[in-house]
Amino acid sequence: MTISVVVVDDHPVFRIGMAALLDSLPGIRVTGQAASAREAGPLLASGTDADVVLMDLDLGDGSGIDLTRELLQQHPDLRVLVVTMHEDDDAVVAAVRAGARGYLVKSAPPDAVERAVRAVAAGEMILSPAVAQRAMAYVLGGRTAARLPFPQLTDREREVLDLVAAGLDNETIARRLRLSPKTVRNHLANVLARLALPDRSAAIVRAREEGLGTSG
Repeated sequence: MTISVVVVDDHPVFRIGMAALLDSLPGIRVTGQAASAREAGPLLASGTDADVVLMDLDLGDGSGIDLTRELLQQHPDLRVLVVTMHEDDDAVVAAVRAGARGYLVKSAPPDAVERAVRAVAAGEMILSPAVAQRAMAYVLGGRTAARLPFPQLTDREREVLDLVAAGLDNETIARRLRLSPKTVRNHLANVLARLALPDRSAAIVRAREEGLGTSG
C-alpha cells in the first residue's frame, strides 16, 4: 500500500527537500505541500489524498499545534507527524495533546524520517531518540503533563499569558518577544477564548493561580 504524505512547512528549502526525500522512498508518495496554515486547510479539504501530514510547529501565519487540532477534528483518520526545531518538553506535550502521533526534530537523519512516517501511517506513536530521552527524563523527574499550565494553549500563547500575568502591557510584551503589538493582541484574544475568560484582568488572576507571572 502506498502511503500518501502532505508536507506543511513555511521554509521552502526544508519543505521541498523533505518532499524530494519522501518521494524517493518506495511506497511513499507526496501528494501535496503547504507553506502555511491557510494553505493546509483548503488543500486537505479539497480531497487531496493524505495518510500522513508532516507538520512544522512554527508556521508563518499560525501554530502547527492549532492546525493539528483543527485538521484532526475535520479528518479523524489523519496521522500527524510533527517535524520541528523544538525539543522542549512543553512543545512535545502540547503536540501530543493536540493529537500528533509522532514527533521528530529537523536534525533527524533520513532513515529516521522514513521509519517515523511508516510507523505513524501504521498507527504507531513514535518519538525521535532525542525527544524520547527528554520525555523519559521528564516523567522520571516527577513531572507530568498534568502539571503543564494551560496545556490547551500553544507555547507562544502561554508565553504571552505569562508576561501579561507579570503585569506587562502589550507594547512591552511585543518588544520582549519581538512581535508586533497586533500579534500580541491576537495571541491574548486566543488565550481569552480558549480559557473562556472575559477580559485581561480575569486572565491575570487565573494565570497567577497556575503559577505564571514570574517572568516580568
